Amino acid sequence: MRLLPLSMVEPGMRLGKKIYNSDGLTLLGEQIELTASMIRRLEGHGIDFVYIDDPRTNDLVIRDLLSEETRSRAITEIRDSFRKIADTQLKRKTATTLQVGKSFRGLMDMIMTDLSQHKDAMIMLSNISVMDDYLFQHSLNVCIYSTMLGMADGYSREELTTLGLGALLHDVGKTQIPLELLRKKDRLTEAEFSHIKHHTSFGFQFLKDEPNIPLLVAHCAFQHHERLDGSGYPRGLKGEEIHDYARWIGLVDSYDAMTTHRVYRKAMLPHQAMEILFTGTGSLYDKQKIELFRDKIAVYPIGITVTLSTGEKGVVVDLNATVPHRPVVRLLQDEGGQELDGSREIDLSKALSVMIVGVNDEPVAP
Repeated sequence: MRLLPLSMVEPGMRLGKKIYNSDGLTLLGEQIELTASMIRRLEGHGIDFVYIDDPRTNDLVIRDLLSEETRSRAITEIRDSFRKIADTQLKRKTATTLQVGKSFRGLMDMIMTDLSQHKDAMIMLSNISVMDDYLFQHSLNVCIYSTMLGMADGYSREELTTLGLGALLHDVGKTQIPLELLRKKDRLTEAEFSHIKHHTSFGFQFLKDEPNIPLLVAHCAFQHHERLDGSGYPRGLKGEEIHDYARWIGLVDSYDAMTTHRVYRKAMLPHQAMEILFTGTGSLYDKQKIELFRDKIAVYPIGITVTLSTGEKGVVVDLNATVPHRPVVRLLQDEGGQELDGSREIDLSKALSVMIVGVNDEPVAP
């Protein structure tokens, strides 16, 4: 299968991977032949990329880090809990009004069990082919990425539980922000942005007294927009004043926001998002965390179409864990644009003179 931007998908192409609805259930199954109306509908729902069947790459298997059961329960749990919280005025909440701690701890157990089976895997995009409200899927994505990175960084299971809960609930304060503000397509006014920034305080106030929720989880919600140089909010904390978990979540939150479709722009691909994150190394984000993230992220996801410095084009079919930016590429077009049968592959970790110079026919920054 191949991972194509929706702009390159044509009627008659067949899906190579399922598309899920807002409940985490299958909406369109594998091998469904796409029509023009289906493609328009996917575009309207914010789907920017889909996996397409291609006989030359039909041996590729894109393994999800979460089982369908876990993903479905997670989206349902996040959605239902956040909607209940949205209906509750936080200033009037009592400790017994909403007890999300028990259900979210059970959910974290399921997530960690699934992720522990893939702890050495490269982190692939989690939001491709999912039709969902941004807040719910974003919360799950940040949890998946943060937990995987915590595993790679040697955190204990107890630490991973707290980090994962902090990631799941980092944006819970946005349930108190008007939807029309969160979904505004035009540039926010200074007053509107100031109001949105209050979601960190709203989240802290809600979580700090919740039963079965560690206080550190509340601080993750409070601090995930703080930055090393003090340029973040709400308190302008610097360096070690920001908890380690919040620094992880802040980094991952930024990455997922960039690689997810938003009402005001299309999703970026991982290599584009990582270029932006690296510009903040040492000022916004920890150097060690950025480097570990870089080493665990599939910068060029399996199935993506790349152009090589030789002029040949192909599809990424395997990843090299030690050098993620130099994957294995199956050649589909020669330098003259002639179609190939897909029988030849090139391992860029060994062919050091060959570089990836384009992704989906767009140039890659040197």
